[in-house]
Amino acid sequence: MAPHIAIIGMGPTGIYSFQKLITHPQPLTISIFEAGSQAGVGMPYSADTCRKSMLANIASIEIPELPQSYLGWMQTLPKAVLRGFGIDPEAMHDRLFTPRLLLGQYFRSQFIELLHVAEAGGHVVHIHEETEIVDVKPAADGVRVADSVADRDEVFDRVILTTGHVWPDEAENTDTYYPSPWTGLFDADVPAVRVGIMGTSLSSIDAAMAVAAQHGSFTRQADEGLAYDLAGESGELEITLMSRSGILPEADFFCPIPHEPLNVMTDRALKKARAAGQDGLLDRVFDLFRAEIRADDPAWEEATGLCATTADDIADVYFEDRLKRDPFRWAASNLAEVERNKAAKRTVAWRYAILRMHEKVEDVVADFDDEDRKRFEAGLKRVFVDNYAAIPSETIRRLLALRDAGVLSILALGQNYDRQTDDAGTLISSEREVHHFDLFIDARGQRALETSDLPFPTLRELLLSTGCEVPVVAGDYSLLAPGLAQGQIAMGAIPYLMHDRPFVQGITASAEIGQKIGVIETRQDYRRRANIWLAA
Repeated sequence: MAPHIAIIGMGPTGIYSFQKLITHPQPLTISIFEAGSQAGVGMPYSADTCRKSMLANIASIEIPELPQSYLGWMQTLPKAVLRGFGIDPEAMHDRLFTPRLLLGQYFRSQFIELLHVAEAGGHVVHIHEETEIVDVKPAADGVRVADSVADRDEVFDRVILTTGHVWPDEAENTDTYYPSPWTGLFDADVPAVRVGIMGTSLSSIDAAMAVAAQHGSFTRQADEGLAYDLAGESGELEITLMSRSGILPEADFFCPIPHEPLNVMTDRALKKARAAGQDGLLDRVFDLFRAEIRADDPAWEEATGLCATTADDIADVYFEDRLKRDPFRWAASNLAEVERNKAAKRTVAWRYAILRMHEKVEDVVADFDDEDRKRFEAGLKRVFVDNYAAIPSETIRRLLALRDAGVLSILALGQNYDRQTDDAGTLISSEREVHHFDLFIDARGQRALETSDLPFPTLRELLLSTGCEVPVVAGDYSLLAPGLAQGQIAMGAIPYLMHDRPFVQGITASAEIGQKIGVIETRQDYRRRANIWLAA
């Protein structure tokens, strides 16, 4: 019989897993379960969770291969459709940032193309949309799933979990509080009041844009800048983004893609650092980080004093200048620099070095002991996140336009603050002052999830019974425990991987996971390799 594979969740990770599966020469039966109304779109790119004002921070040149490139697909669309998404049909290129809604339609189209490829290859595919899986039950003879629609009694040879992001339940919403932008905010009528948004990263900026879009509009100026026109009846609108540091993301910078190899932090150098043992591993990795910066951009290393830093104070040195500056003035200056570099196709060497190193260092994080993990979280991780989480230039322009219109402000809370929320609103008390907000949105993004957060009770209890506080996976993302799951269940749900892979979010990560998950082997081969991983 043809192996029967279940994919639970058909966003980008599910698509790349499916793409790999259908290259298998033996015909497969593949059942796809998607909680949303359209398999292939993905939660971050669906109409339920975003609006046209929200730009994706990935361009066509960065999206791993699918039947069509994103740019190639856009070029097939009617010009009227592109204009409807705010895209000039005559000015498209492979580094263009577009609305997330359009990117979702692209993924849907590529999923349909892959269905044609699958059927031409003899594979049988069943699609179950608007179907939520409520339990995953591994057993000796295979894996059963329970769903919210049918009394299903199918046995699967392998179940691939690619369920994507997990947000709080909408039942936690109140008239004055949203635990996440993705829990009903985009369907709500937000009044023109004092709105506080926790976070200053892309998720919080999206929340700010969703609120601003209800009370005004952006217009292009003669100098290609933007202005925000606030509606007359919305004069009381005030939006405040806040975080401990009050630092805004920088604009996405130009660099060669695909990435060039590193000079110092090579695979061989990291392997040697790991081979020396767990004790002192972070410091050895940091020595490689510092040496890479020195080799790639010695002038910046000298100007910043990086040569004298440690893994514990690197973040302080890295952010020191920005913390002294007004965040909007820094954003305007950084935007001008980035635009000049893009026009000249100039790469800032130290930025590019940090971008490439974060992918290498992520592979080592699981080897850190508890103390090094804490030190990494407080220092080097913050530098990496600031670098790779850069946002489109257009998003910076919108932030500046909201500031110029007197609508948007930034609040640096410091390390110690308190929040109290009730029906009257939210009070934020920092070391120096107290702020009141009529509406408060917690927009700090996806947190790393643990086994206890799994929505599948049978699998959750089996994992907990083996002492796995977080799911432990092999190199192909197969669960290493419990024994019943070995070779039968693959964990590609990104929130459950973030404990050991803190930078795993994003489409390139989805593609890497999918390409490994989609390799088909016998259960015996899976278990043999699982034992090798467990021994290591």
